[in-house]
Amino acid sequence: MKNTPHTLPPLVINAFFILGLLSAFAIRALIVVTHLWPALFRPLWYFGVIGYLFFFLYRYAIAEKRKKVIDRYDLLARLNSGETLSAEEREVLIYLLSSIKKSRENLNYLSIFILSILAIAVDLYLSSLAG
Repeated sequence: MKNTPHTLPPLVINAFFILGLLSAFAIRALIVVTHLWPALFRPLWYFGVIGYLFFFLYRYAIAEKRKKVIDRYDLLARLNSGETLSAEEREVLIYLLSSIKKSRENLNYLSIFILSILAIAVDLYLSSLAG
């Protein structure tokens, strides 16, 4: 075997999901902090940006791992050829599909969308109060 890949433990997946959510919240909360608590702007900005650095590095590593597995096992060509897959190739496909299924990536994108809409609405509201 070529050291068949596996998904990360749920604890790691969930920890990075939470980090991504907190970073998204921090970045979008800056608009409120600017109006109400300006002294918190820089700490919140650093938290959001540093959190995003780690979160997106993690997402990049996952995407690269998936691509390398596809290339290493030549999965696209194997599937296109219609040949029967070996047990190892089936394990690799199971890994890829499990990795996609276990990912909280879509929830993170939805959260970023919702938080962005809320941040715009709160900024418009707070700006209208100011003047």
